[in-house]
Amino acid sequence: MSKRVYNIMFHTHTISGIIISAALYVIFFTGSISFLRDEIIAWERNEPVTDNYFSEVDFDSLLKSLEENHELRNRDVSFNQRIEGQMASTLISPAKTKTKTKTKNKTKAEDKGKEVRKRRGKRNFFVTNLSTYKTEQYADSYTLGEFFYRLHFFAQLNLIGQSGYVLAGLVAFFFLFAILTGVIVHWKKIISSFYVFRPNTKWKTIWTDAHVSLGIIGLPFQFMFAVTGVYLIIGSSIMLPPIESILFKNDSKDFKEAASATKNIEYKLKGETMEGVVSFNDLVAKTKQKWPNIKINGLQIFNYGDKNMHVKVEGSPYFKDKFLSTGYVTFKAIDSSIVDEKDPYAKTSYVEGSTNILKRLHFGDYGGYGMKLINFVLGLITCFVIISGVLIWLVARDKSNVPVYKQKFNSWLVHIYMAICLSIYPMTALIFIVVKCFSNDYEGGKKALIYNVFFYGWLALSTVFIIKKDNYFTNKTSLILGSILGLLVPVSNGFVSGNWLWVTWQKGYTQIFVMDVFWILLSLTALAVVFKLKKKAV
Repeated sequence: MSKRVYNIMFHTHTISGIIISAALYVIFFTGSISFLRDEIIAWERNEPVTDNYFSEVDFDSLLKSLEENHELRNRDVSFNQRIEGQMASTLISPAKTKTKTKTKNKTKAEDKGKEVRKRRGKRNFFVTNLSTYKTEQYADSYTLGEFFYRLHFFAQLNLIGQSGYVLAGLVAFFFLFAILTGVIVHWKKIISSFYVFRPNTKWKTIWTDAHVSLGIIGLPFQFMFAVTGVYLIIGSSIMLPPIESILFKNDSKDFKEAASATKNIEYKLKGETMEGVVSFNDLVAKTKQKWPNIKINGLQIFNYGDKNMHVKVEGSPYFKDKFLSTGYVTFKAIDSSIVDEKDPYAKTSYVEGSTNILKRLHFGDYGGYGMKLINFVLGLITCFVIISGVLIWLVARDKSNVPVYKQKFNSWLVHIYMAICLSIYPMTALIFIVVKCFSNDYEGGKKALIYNVFFYGWLALSTVFIIKKDNYFTNKTSLILGSILGLLVPVSNGFVSGNWLWVTWQKGYTQIFVMDVFWILLSLTALAVVFKLKKKAV
């Protein structure tokens, strides 16, 4: 590699890393927390769940309960569980009716009496507790798990269109660019540099050694999340509308079939009330009997109460049996006959397989707690790589030949970056305590409570650190404050819910137990780092 090409790669790696560093840190920190999204929700709601809980729900009683408060007849009703727990997303379509259209050209027999369907009203979306049958609007059912999951791709910034998604997509793209240029820059010494660590030398050398060594350790992880992040944000969110518009000419049916590799069958309304009682529980049981090892996660009812009512039961095999596939069975409700099915154990199509493998790799939900732990640790390592890269950039430019105004600008920029990044740890611990202790008493609702406490607290703490202008103080204070608050998280859970650590262990409340242990271990680790910190001259 020529010196000119090397310098271009080195500077583009540095500049791209500096531009996205603070946003990338937030993405990886909150993304690492999001690996425990299901556990956070169970801990917050104090609702432990068993495996494959969805298939054990009494849907017959659930739908009778919904009928008391919602008009279901001649509508499509769907339940979907994308998060492990007692809650399921519920969607009720607008009402369907049948009318005959009058045509101007009455000589065309094919136009006479042509049936069309009209929909009345608006669709209704809410969240249903599958145990108590209680329904909540999205804002009322908002959880910490949902908050951190959505924060890791900046969904809260979608004030104008998809501005948050666009920002997250650009950050993921530039992160991929920074990874590739970083590998090229360090390629010749990538092996030898991995084994070098000089803790007793100057700061630039320490940060460089740590940046390179930990960067190599997390390289496959970082590359995987950069690629899958670009796909999930840019490919599956931002690019879908223009693809549907240009390639499929706004034909949503054809587009959905091509994107999901499943048939999009439309079951027309017959307009006659179905006689007799349909047991949705029996249809779910038949699906389980057909594929005993499938995990049920969705139920769709087409034309509820109509003579042409159909019921679709969806699920997927456990990852140890089949990694990428999903399946479903559609029953004709009047006689429980199967009219359509997709075998989850059959050969997976290219579209479904490629889409699902990118999702599985990004979500890291296929290997139990061992995989979640590995991903979480690698996520924190990536956070350290980001911080060390910023500090290398600062120390490398803190020289006598650099103008004073540039040195001040560089110093202020790094102070801001460090304040924003490091203060998110204590604020994360604090919001756990606040939600557990005060969410039921806050008039504005849980979502408003989370937003107000977290974002305003984050702003206030970052401002204090920026004014202080001491990176050592910012680092040490954040670790100490975060650790103290983190140790109080399981304490707050015990006082409020009575689910102390030993209680959840004895009762087998795995999700709640894991969250309490997580905060204890994370806080103790941060305290251990604090005792090793020493303020050293540059």
